Amino acid sequence: MKHRAAPPPLDYRNTNALWGSVLVETLVRLGLQQAVISPGSRSTPLTLALARHPAVESLPVLDERAAGFLALGLARRTRRPVVLLCTSGTAGANYLPAVIEAREAGVPLLVLTADRPPEMRDCASGQTIDQQKLFGSQVNHYHELAVPGATLPLLRYLRQTVLHAWERCLRPGPGPVHLNAPFRDPLPPLEDGLAGKLRGRIDEAEFFAVLPGQPLVPPVAAEEPPAGGAELQGMHGLIVAGPAQPPDGAAYAAQVARIAGALGWPVLADALNPLRNHAGGRPECITTYDTFLRAAPVAAALRPDIVLVLGSWPTSKVLREWLGRSEVPTCLLAVDARNHDALHGRTQHLHTTVESFARTFGPAPRSSGPWLAAWQEIEGRTRKELDRGLGRARRTFEGAVARHLPEWLPPGTALFVANSMPVRDLEYFWPANGRGHAVFFNRGANGIDGTLSTAMGVAHGGRPTVLLTGDLALLHDTNGFLFTPQLRGSLTIVLINNHGGGIFGHLPVAKFADTFEKFFATPQEVNFRRLASAYGVRHTLIRDLAHLAGRLRRLPVQGVRLLEVRTDRRHDASFRQKLFARVAGQVGGGRPSRSGG
Repeated sequence: MKHRAAPPPLDYRNTNALWGSVLVETLVRLGLQQAVISPGSRSTPLTLALARHPAVESLPVLDERAAGFLALGLARRTRRPVVLLCTSGTAGANYLPAVIEAREAGVPLLVLTADRPPEMRDCASGQTIDQQKLFGSQVNHYHELAVPGATLPLLRYLRQTVLHAWERCLRPGPGPVHLNAPFRDPLPPLEDGLAGKLRGRIDEAEFFAVLPGQPLVPPVAAEEPPAGGAELQGMHGLIVAGPAQPPDGAAYAAQVARIAGALGWPVLADALNPLRNHAGGRPECITTYDTFLRAAPVAAALRPDIVLVLGSWPTSKVLREWLGRSEVPTCLLAVDARNHDALHGRTQHLHTTVESFARTFGPAPRSSGPWLAAWQEIEGRTRKELDRGLGRARRTFEGAVARHLPEWLPPGTALFVANSMPVRDLEYFWPANGRGHAVFFNRGANGIDGTLSTAMGVAHGGRPTVLLTGDLALLHDTNGFLFTPQLRGSLTIVLINNHGGGIFGHLPVAKFADTFEKFFATPQEVNFRRLASAYGVRHTLIRDLAHLAGRLRRLPVQGVRLLEVRTDRRHDASFRQKLFARVAGQVGGGRPSRSGG
């Protein structure tokens, strides 16, 4: 067990210093390890308390939006709350995108916004806005702390309120919590003669003894009694494993395989689900569904009797639309009480974990009947035709990067994937493998904001990390590069530079040529070598796929580097569309029967 450094004594130099030291020591005893701090004056008491505590890694980040996503990345990887601190005024408003993502994705963040005291509000005082419930319904809990006071009852109130806030970061489901913290002057720890009167009157061991003896961690969700597993056997069913980030990807994949083996059902594994990277020797894992379900005969022949969805709906729009049209009964398995049924179908929610549901089947032997064989056969043919089509590409095709990354990256690599085309290319082309990569993502709100900063957070203090991103997602968050000198670890950025928003070329709006290029594709001509140089980041212009493979097979242990892969978005959009149409036509010609015969 790691020995925690002795806490510093409470700071009695003035009221604000004592208040800040009690708040921070309470958080440390609850399990706080990291804080991301945006510079400012009004937050001085909390900044100093965090910075001086030996158990807290305090990370200063200039840009509040980047800071919010850095904290989000840290909390995603560590699965424990991270403190996010800023000064008063508009600073906190810049946290909103990260707070929204944390809310939608179930990531624990404790947001502390410093504020002016009540008498300085609504009177044209500088750097003062209405910060009450600044994040609205996007947080699990909100509270405005009292103005600091050097009395034992107020300090007890502070301790218990902070304990409650930490608990609400984790329970009943992880998410963000907002505490607004007003402070009067003086903000630095200048003696005020008030807090010193409490010196010697507070027994710190007794004062903090009411806190839990062990750090609070995300709880095992309350579950309904597992039921229904046996009733599913003998049906032509389908398991859809959507985006998921469980603590242990290999154990999660083993439980999903246990369910699939007992039922004899295929598992349509989203590229953001651990099953794709822990699928060695698991024939039930299906990955090319987005392509072969475009073939109407195949889609009709493979219509299931029932669907079991694990966690959330998949990235693939083709799959979602096919499931919606099929109108078959659906069991949606999720531990929280939120409504995850975006398709509004014939859905029953099962509030339990994958592990508990798997136990309802017992140690059932793997079943491989004709229903599963039909899916395996179409999967094999589709993968073969996709790879054959990718091999015919005459220039660097961005989808080929996603196809080969699993084999190029060292086993167990942490990969953060940006939204828009990168995550879709993973869904289309990333094959099932047994290399144990850990895939991270911001699919709560599905935005491109904060991509670089979140990846920095995932990389900081963790294993060597790779970011797969498009040019617009990277440019949207270039202030994330400011964290480069502080990064403890390494981040390799694989930049797909197609000079604009490639995803829009796949949407109906692409037909409106008069406005499409300027307002949707939003072309850019940034010199990424110069941009990287400005932040002290190493840049390499990639010549071809072989060159990229050589740069990825061994990842550095420290620093940030940018590998720029230049592609043509118009060509690639056309190539994807033709590839999917051709492969769907080829596999659709040999229509599988419902029984697999």
